[in-house]
This record gives sequence, structure tokens and C-alpha cells, in this order.
Amino acid sequence: MAEKGLKELYIDELKDLYNAENQLLKALPKMAKAATSEDLSGGFEEHLEQTKGHVQRLEDIFKQLGESPKGKKCKGMEGLIEEGSEAIDEYDGELLDAALIGAAQRVEHYEMAGYGTVIAFAEELGESDHLELLNQTLEEEKQTDQKLTDLAGDINAQANQEEDSGEAEEADASDPGKRATVKSNKKSRSAA
Repeated sequence: MAEKGLKELYIDELKDLYNAENQLLKALPKMAKAATSEDLSGGFEEHLEQTKGHVQRLEDIFKQLGESPKGKKCKGMEGLIEEGSEAIDEYDGELLDAALIGAAQRVEHYEMAGYGTVIAFAEELGESDHLELLNQTLEEEKQTDQKLTDLAGDINAQANQEEDSGEAEEADASDPGKRATVKSNKKSRSAA
């Protein structure tokens, strides 16, 4: 195996992030379409636009380095996106939204770790021009994670209520006298 230095590792990690961001560009529209919450769908669309900026910043860094951004497949992001796709097939309603938030937050934390790593490498290598671009992206990833956390509070509560009402319906379905009460309670909640 050829001996490599920190600069080569830095470039390799940047390529990994570049591929990860490009995979995310393809996944975010699917997540936005699958989300039942308008706020969550809008959040995914907003992050899609941010991600386009993340790709552009990485391309700017590669141009400064005189390197191609291509040539590396980010298997970690591939796995995270696959898990998010499975959630789309397994859940619906608020439960799907809760699962999508979980998948998205895993993606954000993965990206934050990657950007934290390349920022440390850039500092050590004296790549001060890159630091501003990388820190800007890292900050946006942190903000997105916080927005997801904020959305999760309401969505998780709704998913829990949805599950509780589903369990109540199942239990009451065996008693014909309770079925009418369950249906009228559902109507009154949806009218509120």
C-alpha cells in the first residue's frame, strides 16, 4: 500500500463528502414527497437548496486544490439513505414523518462528523480559504438538525396519538356498542 499523507486523506474525505452530498440531492426530493407534514416536507425542500450550496462549496474547494471531486463512493451515506427508503415503505401518516425525521437526523449527524473531520484537517494543513466554506456548511447542518429536533416534538406526539387511537379502535372493535363512540370521537377530533 502506498504511503499517503494528511493532505491525501483530506482530499479523500472531501471526495467522500462530495459523494454523500450528491446522494442526498437525489434522496431529499423523495423524502419531501413522502412526508405527510407540510412543515417537514418544506424543511426537506429547504435543505435540498442548502445541499446544492454544500456541493458548490466543495466544488470550489476542489478547484482550489486542482483536484477532481469524483472517484469515491460514500457507503455510509448510501446505507443511511437506504434506511430512510425502508421507512417510506414501512410506515405511513405521522409515524412515517417520525421515521423520516429519525433518518434525516442520522444523516445530519453523519455529515456533521464528516465536516468536523475535514475542518480539523484543513486547520492542520493551513487551508484557511477552505475553513470558511466548510464551517458555513457545518453550521447549516447543525441548524437543520435543530429544526428537525423542533419538528420532532409535535410530530412524535401526533404519531403517538395516532397509535393510541388505533389501539383503542382495535380494542373497541370487539364491542359493537363502543364502535359508534370511537367513530364519533374521531370525527370530533378531526373537526377540532
